[in-house]
Amino acid sequence: MTALDFFARWRVRLGYLLAIVALWLARPTPRSILVGGFVGLFGLAIRAYAAGYLHKQEVLTVTGPYARTRNPLYFGSSILMVGAALAMHSLWAGALLLVYFALVYTMVMRREEMELRSQHGAAFDAYAASVPLFFPRLILGSSSAPSAGFSWKQYRKNHEYQAAIGFILLLIGLLAIWRLRA
Repeated sequence: MTALDFFARWRVRLGYLLAIVALWLARPTPRSILVGGFVGLFGLAIRAYAAGYLHKQEVLTVTGPYARTRNPLYFGSSILMVGAALAMHSLWAGALLLVYFALVYTMVMRREEMELRSQHGAAFDAYAASVPLFFPRLILGSSSAPSAGFSWKQYRKNHEYQAAIGFILLLIGLLAIWRLRA
């Protein structure tokens, strides 16, 4: 198993361990939880929008948010992570989250790109040449791809609601930590 495979398979489980350490370092305040919650909601909205378009292992998704960035789910996750760091109100917890995200998701994106290239060949190469890897482009180019719309069925099929549940539980946990330390 390569490092790319390891992080792709274990990123969520490692994230749970990271969450425990980050929560231990957290020094939340009601204001930090509120601000972080709003930022995190924006990240969740991006993830939800992307999940409603994504047809994993079925087709190369290139419409909707995938026309702006090849990784809208991870872009949304990065904003969600910033929201969590703000809510925690701890430089150390924030740094830990940032380093984890940068290292793990860089490797995960590389691995997924290799899989997509092997599945879709030249179609993926053309897509990768015209759409940025991570940061979304603001202006869309012309596309000949059929425009599939957002689907709540796809959102549910991709289990995206789990990210929202996890973030709400994090905010509740931070409120509990604040109350214990107040």
